[in-house]
Amino acid sequence: MRLLVQVSEARNLPAIDGGGGLSDPYAKLQLGRQRGKTRVAKRTLSPTWDEEFAFRVVDLKDELVVVVVDEDRYFSDDFLGQVRVPLSAVLDADNRSLGTQWYQLLPKNKKSKIKDYGEIRLTISLSLNYPEETTTLAHCVSDDLASYSDKSTELQKGSSLPNIPIEIPTSVSGGDETEIIKEDRSNGVPSFVNRLYQFFSAKPKDAEASASAPPLTTGDGNSDILEETPSTSSELPDNQDYETGVTMSFDEQLKAFGSCHEGNEIPENLSGGVLIDQVYAVAPSDLNGLLFSPSSDFLQSLAEMQGTTGLEIQQWRLENDGEVLKRVVSYTKAPTALVKAVKATEDVSYLKADGDIYATLADVSTPDVPFGNSFRVEVLTCIMPGPELPDNEKSSRLVVSWRLNFIQSTMMKGMIENGAKQGLKDNYIQFSELLARNIRPVDSKDAAATDKVLSSVQPEQESDWKLAFRIFGNFTVVSSLVAFIYVFSHIILASPSIIQGLEFPGLDLPDSVGEVVVCGVLVLQGQRVLNMIARFIQAKRQREIFEFDAMEDPPSVMKINVYDFDGPFDEVESLGHAEVNFLKSNLSELSDIWIPLKGKLAQACQSKLHLRIILNNSRGTEVMKDYLDKMEKEVGKKIAVRSPHTNSAFQKIFSLPPEEFLINDFTCHLKRKMLTQGRLFLSPRIIGFYTNLFGHKTKFFFLWEDIEDIQVMPATLYSMGSPSLLIILHKGRGMDARHGAKQLDNEGRLKFHFQSFVSFNVAHKTIMALWKARSLTPEQKVQLVEEESEMKDLQNNESDSFLGIEDAKMSEVFSSTKPFDVSTLMSIFEGGPLEHQVMEKIGCMEYSVSPWESVRADAYQRQIHYKFDKRLARHEGEVMSTQQKSPLPDKNGWLVEEVMTLEGIPVGEYFNLHMRYQLEQISSKPKACNVQVSIGIAWLKSCKNRKKIAQEVLSSASSRLKKMFGLLEKELLPAK
Repeated sequence: MRLLVQVSEARNLPAIDGGGGLSDPYAKLQLGRQRGKTRVAKRTLSPTWDEEFAFRVVDLKDELVVVVVDEDRYFSDDFLGQVRVPLSAVLDADNRSLGTQWYQLLPKNKKSKIKDYGEIRLTISLSLNYPEETTTLAHCVSDDLASYSDKSTELQKGSSLPNIPIEIPTSVSGGDETEIIKEDRSNGVPSFVNRLYQFFSAKPKDAEASASAPPLTTGDGNSDILEETPSTSSELPDNQDYETGVTMSFDEQLKAFGSCHEGNEIPENLSGGVLIDQVYAVAPSDLNGLLFSPSSDFLQSLAEMQGTTGLEIQQWRLENDGEVLKRVVSYTKAPTALVKAVKATEDVSYLKADGDIYATLADVSTPDVPFGNSFRVEVLTCIMPGPELPDNEKSSRLVVSWRLNFIQSTMMKGMIENGAKQGLKDNYIQFSELLARNIRPVDSKDAAATDKVLSSVQPEQESDWKLAFRIFGNFTVVSSLVAFIYVFSHIILASPSIIQGLEFPGLDLPDSVGEVVVCGVLVLQGQRVLNMIARFIQAKRQREIFEFDAMEDPPSVMKINVYDFDGPFDEVESLGHAEVNFLKSNLSELSDIWIPLKGKLAQACQSKLHLRIILNNSRGTEVMKDYLDKMEKEVGKKIAVRSPHTNSAFQKIFSLPPEEFLINDFTCHLKRKMLTQGRLFLSPRIIGFYTNLFGHKTKFFFLWEDIEDIQVMPATLYSMGSPSLLIILHKGRGMDARHGAKQLDNEGRLKFHFQSFVSFNVAHKTIMALWKARSLTPEQKVQLVEEESEMKDLQNNESDSFLGIEDAKMSEVFSSTKPFDVSTLMSIFEGGPLEHQVMEKIGCMEYSVSPWESVRADAYQRQIHYKFDKRLARHEGEVMSTQQKSPLPDKNGWLVEEVMTLEGIPVGEYFNLHMRYQLEQISSKPKACNVQVSIGIAWLKSCKNRKKIAQEVLSSASSRLKKMFGLLEKELLPAK
């Protein structure tokens, strides 16, 4: 049963100032614990609302209270009048409707000086069958709806899961809070409502029978026209429905609820903001079960994490024939620095549950907090299908939003909102952490976003014409085409020549020197055209995509070098180089850009490089938090997160991209010819200075990577007794900031002098920490990690195979019989003067070895490092090698295995070189032994020219081995 109330209009409302002033009136309605209000009518004493409300009838002793107030944006709203209508009056009326009437507005008490409060026009009636399609016109105020009010937004349904702490300082007191509407907390009489329902839904004969029954007296002693029926069997169906709703399983309750709400749209996010918007690798039904199922212990784990006590979770209840599915959760929130331990109650109701989409709304009340009776917190939880993941794995998107619903006006509205927002934010951080332990979160909100970004980098179909025009649109192709047409026309017009000289049928040789020259020119032209065609096909099919993880260390500059590659052991020729500055380039420009190459050859040919650079943030707002946490450990001081407004102003000053954020800033003086006072700004990628003195602006910035050295200058009287910083840049770097430098030294380095810091120690520590964080190149960081990983692998390797050498396909490249025994020949592997002498002669410079160390029984291992001599190897580079030796099974020789890592040569990172030396004593000749060397290549990355590279590697290694053993034989024979 529902009470329908239409608030039409009001007239002759009193002016607040007692004169002819206007008001901003709106009406508030209450029935029991259900509330609602109309929109605000601006600047009028005769407002028109025409809004309808629907109240659920719980207790017949309740009365409808309608209060008209004047909205005040800065102070509490002013009372304009009220009217009270008991439900008994509606029941007594014909057709259970009072119709449309004008009701006199009354004061709160008899002491009021205002005689006439005006009138309000209401339409009040009771309805047994309230149509669901009218929900768009009527407001169910049991959910505390606010209808089109200027002070509160329209209801957007939602839910919450975590316990919600609202931090409001208890020491703040806000003026007198007037309770406009008192709640009637007396419990209703369900059996009486059931009998009432039976009376209204009974047939005429049943109504006559019920009229002969003795009168039923209400709790306040007033006699009603309704009479109790002889039988109370009408209670049975409702009790059965209630018990069935409780005893059903959770899945059955969801199915029953979903069948009653088919076609409902998913609610929109609430107006307070979004707390969580994350995709998880789990089906929506499983995520809903984890968060809301009675068998789940998620809420208990969350309570333990947050220190919440007294957690009580009631069973889900399916009511009103499946229209309502709700439960109540109560708990005591742990005390904080500002608020003591408080009790909270969450009324959680499902709004949608169709198997794929779930939505719950939680109405949270915290009456123990300051002004707790003035507001409610509403939290909406929506679970919906997420994007497709690899391997057809299902995903779910969890969106949690919130809003604050003020029941009464209060001067502390802003403080309450800030406290609630901060409490929810902190609470849902723990919620997300706990959820991530149970379910794997997906890094990107849309798993297909990466594929979409990469697919945009692929060549477009219409660009083939542009590519063809760029390659073939030149004089060579045009002249070749003209020559082809000319020669072909000549062949058609010319008569067949006679066979003469050395010609025979089928072979026509040139008859003069001119013909030889023409043939040569045509061949060369044809070759150039064929090369262009091959270049076009290669450019059309191969546009390589490189992906870098730059989230740990935001990139400032990307350096690009273009080489002419003819093999890993040939001299590399540079075709040009370029540099992309991410701080001075727009993202839209980087998405499709032509960069001119620098260098003598590139500038002579006006070479350009076509790039499409896509920057994708895969970690959201966590990047800033993680970076600040890392810097706090280095500095040893808390670094506050700057507001979005401050970051925006910082980006605007230096024209930086939106992803750059401010870490800290310091007041100081810039020392040039004269001191200039300003502020020094520090961010993850730049250090900048800005001042605006009397309209004269000075600003500049340079990258942390541009800094070569930072020196602390001692305090002087000129520096006001405080140390100063001297920042020296690398040669040729930071030239855009040259106007801020103190000097340019003889080596071409800019020097910047900053002094008079308010807190020199904090500034110095922060600057040094940020500079050190950027001083190591990515290659150095990767090398450190690889070296640590290699050492661990070598220490933990207890298998019979050596560093995966069996993965390489071995080929024999050297075999010889030497006139020495095995022990003499093994001197080349002992690390003595002989080994150093031989290796340096074959081009191994700065040759160093470590002693042999036992790794297991009869197995020893050592490390080797050397550099290539460019005069002999035609290129620079270095080798990191690991050797392991073990005796042969019959103990008549040694097996030496080696794994070589090449660095500093083209494609050296694409493979490792494996070598196996087998030295075996010849039984028939005590002073002779056999040497066999096999080589294999273990590919680490895919490479186009594998066959060519393998051939060159084997050829070069074979010649080096022959030279090495030849020199060894020359060194040992004279000794013999």
